[in-house]
Amino acid sequence: MPSSFQEIVSSAFLLALVLLTSPSDAIRSFPTAAARFAEAPQFRNGDGCPASTFRGCVTACDPSHVHIAMTLDSHYLRGSIAAVFSILKHASCPESIFFHFVASAGPSSSDLYRTVRSVFPSLRFKIYPFQENLVRGLISASVREALENPLNYARNYLADLLEPCVQRVIYLDSDLIVVDDIRRLWDMHLPESAVIAAPEYCHANFTRYFTAEFWESGDGQRTFFGRRRTPCYFNTGVMVMDMERWRAGEYRQKIEHWMKMQQRRRFYELGSLPPFLLVFAGEVEGVDHRWNQHGLGGDNLSGNCRPLHPGPASLMHWSGKGKPWARLDAGKPCPLDHLWAPYDLYIPPSSSSASDSSAAALFSL
Repeated sequence: MPSSFQEIVSSAFLLALVLLTSPSDAIRSFPTAAARFAEAPQFRNGDGCPASTFRGCVTACDPSHVHIAMTLDSHYLRGSIAAVFSILKHASCPESIFFHFVASAGPSSSDLYRTVRSVFPSLRFKIYPFQENLVRGLISASVREALENPLNYARNYLADLLEPCVQRVIYLDSDLIVVDDIRRLWDMHLPESAVIAAPEYCHANFTRYFTAEFWESGDGQRTFFGRRRTPCYFNTGVMVMDMERWRAGEYRQKIEHWMKMQQRRRFYELGSLPPFLLVFAGEVEGVDHRWNQHGLGGDNLSGNCRPLHPGPASLMHWSGKGKPWARLDAGKPCPLDHLWAPYDLYIPPSSSSASDSSAAALFSL
């Protein structure tokens, strides 16, 4: 890993150069209602990949699959496609990955399905309609309007939406890229005492995620008393989740309980994160920090540029206000945004049909 910020920038440029000039199958472009994307190359399983027990049939219940859950909407579609592309590109067994996409129920889900299928013709995936009314009445105002999107809370309902045969899932946000084999995260051991696993950040000031009144009244101490470990902050954008234990423990109801309490007496400001912390902080199984180099989008107000945290990176996460595609389009990218750019299959609307071939060549990875 580069040892200085200047070396990070240099590495970003070299990585982009290698990826953009590497040989691959031809990529063709196609239009969608809101955006145009290039078709991704086909990725095949390598030697030693687990054999499917459902020969000739693709099903979410195949035990050989790595299950990944993500939300899908038009606003973050560009980020979602880049995330999926990065996962497939670095996977040792890309054909053994099954994607569970949760999208708001309605006509737009059909457009999203067609777009994903066009970009990734052989992708194993399913789109699950999410009834936003399930959670809309429980959402409180946040410091940023984007955090009030009902889809931010869809992770709470995965155990209800996904097939009962899905026992484990990796939940990922849409503003990240994976630069390692996702199976390494999938294969981690999750002890019986844990429902979720995620990178923890115990150096962060945990108390600041709740109001002073919450702590001064003693509610904080009572809430976290008796946890397995000292409560620490963790980012919910990357989690390994045991669906069987989630269902058995009725954790969706426990999260909803805190959301209802928030409506009666406001004690947090950051949308869907604090209820998760209230239920799971101190009970999370820790994961190496390399699997969530988060905060690359900057803080929730200014979105200022940030460097990578010390140590290796298997997953880079642009959590925070700034998104790499928006900064790149504005011509004001942060240095690390250039690491995201090689996975961007988006074709700008200014590209004319006459330049489609050159645009497709540009995005050939």
